[in-house]
Amino acid sequence: MDRNHYRFRSLWTLPAPAPAVYRALERVEDYPRWWPQVKEVTRLADTAGGGAGILRIRSVLPFSLVATVRETRRDPAAGILEVALSGDIDGWARWTVVPRGSGTTLARYDQEVDVRTPLLRRLARPGRPVFRANHALMMRAGRRGLAAHLQAV
Repeated sequence: MDRNHYRFRSLWTLPAPAPAVYRALERVEDYPRWWPQVKEVTRLADTAGGGAGILRIRSVLPFSLVATVRETRRDPAAGILEVALSGDIDGWARWTVVPRGSGTTLARYDQEVDVRTPLLRRLARPGRPVFRANHALMMRAGRRGLAAHLQAV
């Protein structure tokens, strides 16, 4: 097992219709407004087939991760947003947005990445449970922030 390889899945039930959730999630440049751990998003010039940007994220642990994000799939009909990640983490992330009935939506977040920063790679063995907990806290805060953002819109 590669201790620097991570797979994550988070399920967010949100009090808004699927199209509204999808629109909020596709606007990555707005994430810092509602997701406290997404500290900064710098939009890059659109490239062939999709947008790109640089994200700086920081959760509870005293370090930031910086990743270039390139859109690989945008399919509103299927409710899918997918990006490739490179930088401190390499891999991919995908949102899948589906209606749950009565105005609620399930947003599923899947991510598969390899950590590239030397310090985090050295701390892989003792730090893995802490890194996973850090990610879980970030995702919980993101769900709360998006739910509040959707209520305010």
